[in-house]
Amino acid sequence: MTKIDLITGILGSGKTTFLLGYAEYLMSQGKRIAVLENDHGAVNADMMMLQELKCDRCVLEMVAGGGDPDCHRRRFKAQLISLGMQHFDRVIVEPSGIFDMDEFFDLLHESPLDRWFEVGSVLAIADPTDRGEFTGQMEYLLASQAACCGRLIMSKVGMLEGEAPDTAAARVLAHINTALRAINCDRQLNAGDITVKDWKSLDGADYASLMDAGYRGSRYVKLYLPEDISSTAHYFMNLSIPEELIVPTLTSVFADSLCGRIYRIKGGLPDGRGGWLRVNASPQRIDLAEMKEGQAVLTVIGDSIDRAAIDGHFRTVNTSPDYVSI
Repeated sequence: MTKIDLITGILGSGKTTFLLGYAEYLMSQGKRIAVLENDHGAVNADMMMLQELKCDRCVLEMVAGGGDPDCHRRRFKAQLISLGMQHFDRVIVEPSGIFDMDEFFDLLHESPLDRWFEVGSVLAIADPTDRGEFTGQMEYLLASQAACCGRLIMSKVGMLEGEAPDTAAARVLAHINTALRAINCDRQLNAGDITVKDWKSLDGADYASLMDAGYRGSRYVKLYLPEDISSTAHYFMNLSIPEELIVPTLTSVFADSLCGRIYRIKGGLPDGRGGWLRVNASPQRIDLAEMKEGQAVLTVIGDSIDRAAIDGHFRTVNTSPDYVSI
């Protein structure tokens, strides 16, 4: 049977960055893998970030949009059936930060998926740099995803300022355990459940352990369905911003309360020299990196987003006549 891993985490936690390193490790061990991006949105910007994985040992697939939850679920299942027929060594699923965990487990019990797949590891990414007060919906998502994980992995350890990693880990665990109690979960996490290490220093033994992390069938009260979550994404396409203005522009969007509460801005932009820049930004940090292939689109994710207000920031610096926001 093909083992299937699920990498969860709320919006902007660092799932895609972790997936890149995890997938590269699997391929270095001779594994033939597939990565499935499962997003309820109309555009999946994370797929652009994963293009560097494409090779004869790694297939990239995507489920985006779907019109309604039932349609999306059918498309998700269809993609899993297609992957199951190809007999990969490992399939990695990265869902949107707004994800119903039951969708994953329920589908794997349906025919013919139950004959082809077995759950490998459910890995939950937690961002210690996000010290903001979460909405009730985001607290629920944080808890529901951590409840079933075989391993909690702390991201952005190298970005901690004035706080020891172990202290940050204790703070993250306390936050998650409070959220778990709020949904009447029968599980509490402890220091033995979390990996606290700069991802650049993860070695073969670390990744091998994560491959075997498994999952927990924890019980909890489901407070929201995915369609009830108010966090949304808007897409700004065919956008071209002079490179020296990208960081100041994104900083202004995060700082403008009229734009809403923005958790993440991600996607790709032309670099003005015939290449592409990968954009991965949060209120705490804005990263730009070169990438081989790209698409001119930024996805803005947050609560109570005002597309017109964000549009106003982008239009003042945009140089493309084909720019559009949706």
